[in-house]
Amino acid sequence: MANSLISVQIIPKTEKYEDVIPFVDAAIKVIDESGIKYEVHPLETTMEGEMSELMNIITKMNEKMVELGCVNVITQVKILYQPSGITMDTLTEKYR
Repeated sequence: MANSLISVQIIPKTEKYEDVIPFVDAAIKVIDESGIKYEVHPLETTMEGEMSELMNIITKMNEKMVELGCVNVITQVKILYQPSGITMDTLTEKYR
């Protein structure tokens, strides 16, 4: 069972202040290609897995933004670390 839920919001800054949605889509693609469980929400994406693996994905997301030409990236992160195990469903099942 996963030990962490991490919600991440990437805010890329481009030189010409282009629309950031294609950059955000590229960041979400990094998550998707990792194979971990995740959910996209309007203001952030929540991932489920081992903390070290998820932090590594966040690093790759930031590197992808720079690779695509971003001057810098603001990354906002929320972490729930629960060594005994945690899932997104555990926190949201009563609302479904």
